[in-house]
Amino acid sequence: MKQNLSPTAPKPVLTVSPSWLSPGASITLSCRVERPSAGWRFYWYRAVPNLSHKNYSYVPLPDSISGTVQDSYVLHGQTHTAGYACRADGRNPDYSTGYSEPKFVWSAGPDPTASLTVTPAKEQHFFFESVSINCEGDSPPWIVKEFVTLNNRSKLSDCSTWWTMSGSSCTFNIYSSYRAVHWCESGSGAFSNAVNITGHSTLP
Repeated sequence: MKQNLSPTAPKPVLTVSPSWLSPGASITLSCRVERPSAGWRFYWYRAVPNLSHKNYSYVPLPDSISGTVQDSYVLHGQTHTAGYACRADGRNPDYSTGYSEPKFVWSAGPDPTASLTVTPAKEQHFFFESVSINCEGDSPPWIVKEFVTLNNRSKLSDCSTWWTMSGSSCTFNIYSSYRAVHWCESGSGAFSNAVNITGHSTLP
């Protein structure tokens, strides 16, 4: 039996490659655990939004319920935006990690169940320009997610963290160094297409 998690338990780090989907491409999930242990076994999950708790539940991916000895897992045929996580069990010493932070693969292509639109409809926006993101689909409620990169650091958050969702829309002002990926998630687990949004100064 695995030990209970403790503050010193290793935390796995998941990487996803590529992060943007292209037609026909496979996705490689890699799970890294810093603490050495003989006989690591890795488990792979799809992240399902839980809007009431503002987090994710995790559903095992096919053929991974019993875990894999390899620290990578290849997905074929993924066509839409999705989130993933991993965890690991080690035998010597006896460790059981928690889940990794969720990582995402994004698609700009339309999904029949969910869509995202940006107003104004462009990728680059000027400093202080107001931008609205609207989520549409058959499975509300919706939340707008943001994966923002600033000073070589990245952070995942949602609209309610930095602005306020109004129905299925989020409106915010751009700052000059802004660079983020946005997408919509629903309480039913649906993900919309994703978009890049960047901000730049109006000065030459």
